[in-house]
Order: sequence, then structure tokens, then C-alpha cells
Amino acid sequence: MNADFFNALDLLEKEKGIPKDYMIEKIELALANACRREVGQTTVIRVQLDPEKQDFRVFQQRTVVADGEVVDPMCEISLSDAKALSRRHKLGGVVENELKTKNFRRLSAQAAKQMIIQAVRDAERERQTREYHNKKEEIITARVYKVDPVTDNLILDMGEGYGYATLRKDDQIPGEKHDVGDLLKVYVSEVKGDVSYGPPVELSRTHPNFIKRLFEMEIPEIQDGTVVIKGVAREAGSRTKLAVLSRDENVDAVGSCIGKSGQRIEPILAEIGNEKIDVIPYSDDLPTYVAAALAPAKVLSVEMEGERSCKVTVSLDQLSLAIGKEGQNAKLVARLTGCKIDIKA
Repeated sequence: MNADFFNALDLLEKEKGIPKDYMIEKIELALANACRREVGQTTVIRVQLDPEKQDFRVFQQRTVVADGEVVDPMCEISLSDAKALSRRHKLGGVVENELKTKNFRRLSAQAAKQMIIQAVRDAERERQTREYHNKKEEIITARVYKVDPVTDNLILDMGEGYGYATLRKDDQIPGEKHDVGDLLKVYVSEVKGDVSYGPPVELSRTHPNFIKRLFEMEIPEIQDGTVVIKGVAREAGSRTKLAVLSRDENVDAVGSCIGKSGQRIEPILAEIGNEKIDVIPYSDDLPTYVAAALAPAKVLSVEMEGERSCKVTVSLDQLSLAIGKEGQNAKLVARLTGCKIDIKA
């Protein structure tokens, strides 16, 4: 153990954020276990690392017991033998003698090395978990590092401090294809702190909040709170309905999100491919809200038939548009408004 070793601890702390004290604790444990492999598993070992002197020492500890009561000589010593070493020793005290580690077998050294490597991995994982917790329910821009040819899962380089993570096929927008080196945005949907292997994070591009966060990133009026997103309903890869409300009567919520000639919504659409987005005005009046949400279909009337149930009337030529392919439009409206909808011509 030399200067290079302790310099490596400084480097781990500086570049990876792994505290030196944490690593010293883990290394002392690893060395103690390696020593026990040599002198006996019941031996009590104390390891002393000294970063200032850049060395370490190993001590065997034995408890002082009455003469004739030594059961395990690896961790106990009789009072008379202890007194022979130093008259200061007393019953119940601890006798330490330094062990020389130069002759420790290679196997024990390798075991210590593996424990140290695992300690680094564990510390790195804990640090990554903390970083991801700070980004939970947020968007991170990542680079495609590898495409699994069997599962189509993407291995993503999440950037400095985050390591690599997997974007599963089911969490990718249907129909989208990515190549190694591509940049794409991903939503941190879940952070797992209790798994022993694999990245501690779940990523998604299909989550409804992925769309919500994209609008929050792109639209200034949403960022400053003038326009509020009241709800999102999504069928990833096909259509999303986003309800917005303006807190300023002089600001058009829908217009703010779309922009002149669609300039503001264009970067969002570019990120999600062929998926369509209907930005609709939110209303506390449920019939008005339902009618707006059924866009692009034109609604003739909405009649409430219960607290969260309504009958919608449209012209015959608008019926298929209101219902949507395989009922998709109606399902999204029901999900967005929380209202059971019966559409009739």
C-alpha cells in the first residue's frame, strides 16, 4: 500500500464523489477479512489505515481471561501470559500484537481486492441513486450507447454522474427507431434504491408526464406559471390530449402552447415522432370541457346524465371522428376528463 493507493482514494472522491472515509472503512473491513483467512476465522482483527503516513498496520486482538479459562487462543489470552507481555494488562482487557502481512497468500490478497472493487461499485451505485432521486419525474437527455439486437432495448449513456441505464422496448414510443450515438430525451419515472444489481432507475418515453415535462421545458408561459397544465391523457405513438388553463385573461393558453404557425409545439412533435397532440382549453364546466376535449370532432351538445357521466351528440359525419379509430379518441377524452361518455349522432 503506497502513495498511489491513497492518491487513488483522493481521485475517487474528486471524480466520482465517493467519500474517502467511506472507502477507508470498506478497505479496512476487506483487509481484516483477508487477514482472518490467514490466521483463523475467529481472530479479532483491527486494521489501521493512515492516509497521512500513507501506510497501514494490522493488529490481532485477544481478550484477557483468567488462567485456565482460555477457550479460543486465537481471540483469548490468559492473564499470566498477558502479564508476561506487559504488567499493565488486566482481566477483561485487550492485548494487541501487530501482524506482518508481507507473507499473506495471494488468494487472501485477491479476496481483499475483490471486496474493495465491490465497495467502489456499491458506493458508485449509492451516488447514482442519489443523483437520480434529484431527477425523479424529470427529463434527462441521454445518448444511445448500444441497441440490443434481440430485445430492442436501448442502453443509454446518461451522462456524467448517472452512468448507463436501460430504456426497455415497452417504454419506447411505438414505431420509433434509434441508432448508436443518437440523442434522446427520457423521463425518470421511478428510482429504485433496494436492488443489488442493474441501474437504479426506470426510464420512459411513453409516460404521460413525459409530454407534460416537454411542454414545461419548451413553453415560457408554463415555466412562469401563467399557463397551467391541468391534465394529460396519452396513447404513446398515436395521440395525446393536453388540457391547459390560463391564469391571465390576456393570455391564450392554447395559442401559447402551439405558437404562431405551430413554432412552439414543433420541437415537441419532433421529439415524439408521428404522435399527434391535441392542446385543448380546460374548463371547470364539465360539458364545456368534454366538448373541447373531443376535438378535432365538432360537438353539437353535451348533456350530463350523472355526476361523472354524459351524453354527447354529434352530427353523423362527425361520429367516427369523435369516437376515433378503435374508440381511441373517446377513450382519451374519458381518461382526461374522468367522465363516462356516450357518443351518439
